Amino acid sequence: MHPRTAAHVLSQIAAYLELHGENPFKIKAYETAAKGLLSLPDEDLSGAFRSGALGKIRGLGPATLAVVGDLVETGESRYLEQLRETTPEGLLEMLRIPGLGAAKIHQLYTGLGIETVEELERAALDGRLTTLPKWGQKTSEKILKGIAFLRESGKLVLYIHGAVEARRLLAMVRQHPDVQHAEIAGALRRRREVVQDVDIVAACTAAPQQVAESFGRVGGVREARPRGTGTVRLVLVDGTHLDLFCVTPERFAVALWRATGNDEHESLVRDRLAERGLTMDGDDVRDAGSVAVPIQTEAELYERAGLAFVEPEMREGRGEVEAAARGELPHLVELEHLRGVLHCHTHYSDGKSSLGEMARAAQERGWSYIGISDHSEAAFYAGGMSKAKILAQHEEIDTLNETLRGIRVLKGIEADILADGRLDYGPEVLSTFDYVIGSVHSRFGMDRTAMTERILTALDDPHLTILAHPTGRLLLNREPYPFDIEAVIEKAAAVGAAVELNADPHRLDLDWRHLRAVKTAGAKIEIGPDAHSTRALDVVEIGVGIARKAWLEPGDILNAGSVDDVIAFARRRREHA
Repeated sequence: MHPRTAAHVLSQIAAYLELHGENPFKIKAYETAAKGLLSLPDEDLSGAFRSGALGKIRGLGPATLAVVGDLVETGESRYLEQLRETTPEGLLEMLRIPGLGAAKIHQLYTGLGIETVEELERAALDGRLTTLPKWGQKTSEKILKGIAFLRESGKLVLYIHGAVEARRLLAMVRQHPDVQHAEIAGALRRRREVVQDVDIVAACTAAPQQVAESFGRVGGVREARPRGTGTVRLVLVDGTHLDLFCVTPERFAVALWRATGNDEHESLVRDRLAERGLTMDGDDVRDAGSVAVPIQTEAELYERAGLAFVEPEMREGRGEVEAAARGELPHLVELEHLRGVLHCHTHYSDGKSSLGEMARAAQERGWSYIGISDHSEAAFYAGGMSKAKILAQHEEIDTLNETLRGIRVLKGIEADILADGRLDYGPEVLSTFDYVIGSVHSRFGMDRTAMTERILTALDDPHLTILAHPTGRLLLNREPYPFDIEAVIEKAAAVGAAVELNADPHRLDLDWRHLRAVKTAGAKIEIGPDAHSTRALDVVEIGVGIARKAWLEPGDILNAGSVDDVIAFARRRREHA
């Protein structure tokens, strides 16, 4: 019994318990145990269970260990089977509908006997949902939108979840005795915000077909589907799909390039090769005499095509090949270019860490400053700060700046953009901050004209330094609210406000496609972690990946500048309004 398989069973039990309305602490226990198992090496659990070593793993208690014991001894979980027998399978799929939690699903099941997404859709259309307590017509409309969104998103997952899976699978592939080296490819390598599966390319010392077939016998693999010579799609027990490309070492560079994609980029590069008398035959590049041309690296492949090397993040067929031909590719921003972060929360609002903890964590990451931007008073649901709390926080920041060395703490605020476009707090309060982040956190249902006017009005306030998560989207959960994004970008550039690339992997907002327009307009971009804990500071790495995807350079990034640059930027905004 492998850890991944056991973790999947525990996660399923947690989901079923939630649908049955069980105690939240019991549900959390199974979720925590599943995470604990995933941290273990990918090897048989039997020995560790029988020796008692498994019982020492954090998060595993008597109940969850009993499930693992069942799996070790019989290969099945009697508890999971019991839950399955008493729970309609369609209820699990309904959990994936945005905004529809377990409690509401339980109400649908017990109140209307709804067991599937299709039945839910019919009930929303024929008006039966409105017969339930507190279910009105607007709720039905939201349910229908959620169902449509579920069908559109399919099996997509957030980049961060795909990346975690990919790292585990890459380690598994690299452990194979016949794999010389392997790398992640596909949409993950291109840093797409959501991905459908994991792609890995492996250079093999044995016959690629033989190596590919052998992975079908690895623990935790439910199904192996051949997809051509040396290529196999592995379906793991938890539903993860791995497309594995096994090639000989001399074909690795081209195979990695092909598996990285995307299709349009690949086609454009092939055209450039053809202009030079070269064709691509599978993972081989051949000259006019059909003789294979050795390609040791991706850079060499681009050179053969008469192109500068194109970084994986940029390979989307959106002008990068033409720019590479002209020698005009940007020098992309790196994580090391960031000198600080500005969108961070502490326990003064809804953060989990103290001011001191956040400051020291920023210093440990090599930054010279951190901006604290807790929620404003209107965000009462997030512990928004009263004027008294602001004064207390500013005093604590002053004390920290007197005692800490090598790190400066800036006084910021994440002020709500109210429905009429005003910022929470008046000028006398806003002027006490080093900078101000403005965000929409309510009234997402405003029409396009009203929402556009709301944001444009906020940008008229000279205190607003940074417009945060501008579209309000939550990936695979909530669509952006409607507004004229081109007008907002134009206004931000005109007034000298920065636009945020919110690095929270659930947001990644502003979208990379629009960030290029921000760069072209000449507005600065702030990469903000929106961190609510010290650990969450690390999501800036994901934000940098999206920034690279948007062709951003260090000079485009506000927080790639020094602390004095940031303060001067905010001051200019106020003085020249």
